[in-house]
Amino acid sequence: MKSSLPIIVRSTEIDINGHVNNAKYLEYFEWGREEWYEQCGLPYETFGMMGIQTVTVNINVNYRQECRQGDRLTVICHPDRVGRSSYVLKQELVDEQGSVRADALVTSVTIDTSTRRSREVPDELRRFFAAESH
Repeated sequence: MKSSLPIIVRSTEIDINGHVNNAKYLEYFEWGREEWYEQCGLPYETFGMMGIQTVTVNINVNYRQECRQGDRLTVICHPDRVGRSSYVLKQELVDEQGSVRADALVTSVTIDTSTRRSREVPDELRRFFAAESH
């Protein structure tokens, strides 16, 4: 399952160099992941009812082209791979011409809300990764 979230770069996201500050890309990617979870029917509250949380443990970002105020972009998110308690989402920030401005691999771990220890990725989430491998 692939999600797409359109965004427009705002003036408050621009740094002294006249382009989007690198930290803002992390926010864009977070918004994209939240959209993916929502479209999968797995909002934060659903994980809470399952007694788990997801915790981001690693983000690798490639900044390919600068983004500037007024740019219309799309944050794309889809499953990449899944392990026992961790999983990786691949994300891209794409402009209107289809050029990838940035991409990222985001590794998250599912943890038990009471023990705060890693816990196996639930089937409700794992199934989206199985669908990608076909």
